[in-house]
Amino acid sequence: MKYLFVFLLLFSSLNATKIANISSIVGVRENQIIGYSLVVGLKKTGDGTTSKFTLQSISNMLKAMNVDIKPIDIKSKNVAAVVVTARMKPFARQGDKFDVVVSSIGDAKSLEGGTLLMTPLKGVDGKIYALAQGSVSIGGRNERGAGSESHPTSGMVYNGGLIEREINGDLFHKHYATLSLKESGFKNAVAVQKAINKYYSTQVAVALDSRSIKLKCPKNLSMVEFLAQVQGIDISYKPKDKIIINERTGTIVAGIDIELKPIVLTHGDITIKIVADRSVPNPAGAMKVDKNLVIGLNQDEVYTKKGTTTVANLVRSLDKLGASPKDIISILEAMKTAGSISADLEVI
Repeated sequence: MKYLFVFLLLFSSLNATKIANISSIVGVRENQIIGYSLVVGLKKTGDGTTSKFTLQSISNMLKAMNVDIKPIDIKSKNVAAVVVTARMKPFARQGDKFDVVVSSIGDAKSLEGGTLLMTPLKGVDGKIYALAQGSVSIGGRNERGAGSESHPTSGMVYNGGLIEREINGDLFHKHYATLSLKESGFKNAVAVQKAINKYYSTQVAVALDSRSIKLKCPKNLSMVEFLAQVQGIDISYKPKDKIIINERTGTIVAGIDIELKPIVLTHGDITIKIVADRSVPNPAGAMKVDKNLVIGLNQDEVYTKKGTTTVANLVRSLDKLGASPKDIISILEAMKTAGSISADLEVI
């Protein structure tokens, strides 16, 4: 399998963005809710008689409607037991509608054409915050954005959720708030602090650690107005160097300026030599890739010069050598372990 190598042009100089893009407000977040219910109206694609919890649920539902029947007497295949999940948006109010995800937990073959019965949705505290009900669609897109046609045992109920209980989130009367950086870093935390204080020409922000910045609302502004202004402030920051390898899709993503430290590494028939001096060895018969990279004899060695050697150049050279994706990943992981790569290496 061929790998796609993507090298992001991340210069060592600071990048400009807005504070809203690199931070979140502590306490302002989504909340997960979950429930259990039944989907009815299936065309003999529901749970079979081996899903005893489904039969018991049908019996309990009918008993609540004054129909007393034992689970053992139920033979229907038009019903499926499901778990219903959803996310409550910050500051959701009573009557707000939202989408819910429905997933089969039995041996149903498909939820197509089914209807979700009224489902209480609870939070981690066990309280009911919403109800869900409606027609299940399996031809749309699920909450991860992936098409659900190949997974007929899960689907969506669009606008099927209804908020019943609100989560108290009174920002208006608060005098303090805390920003949380999406990536921790002392330099970035101090940069955010300085940018906010410069904007207001007074001390309204203080960095508590590498990730948290405490804010004090000015007296002439409400907290809502204050946070809106803070999130719109431009900030100069340095993104964290990272190399991401996706083994499933065959993609390697790395910053184009991630440098490598001197190292000698051998992997199978491939030898990598990163030298500390200014000259790059050029053995007879070697192929020169560029002024800083040389592929050695028998196409099995890569010589590089410290200071101008980057992950991007190395991967391109290994690709020209004909190294397999598995070899390239193993080499990068070994270099990270040996300390030649200082950036974070993430395999997903």
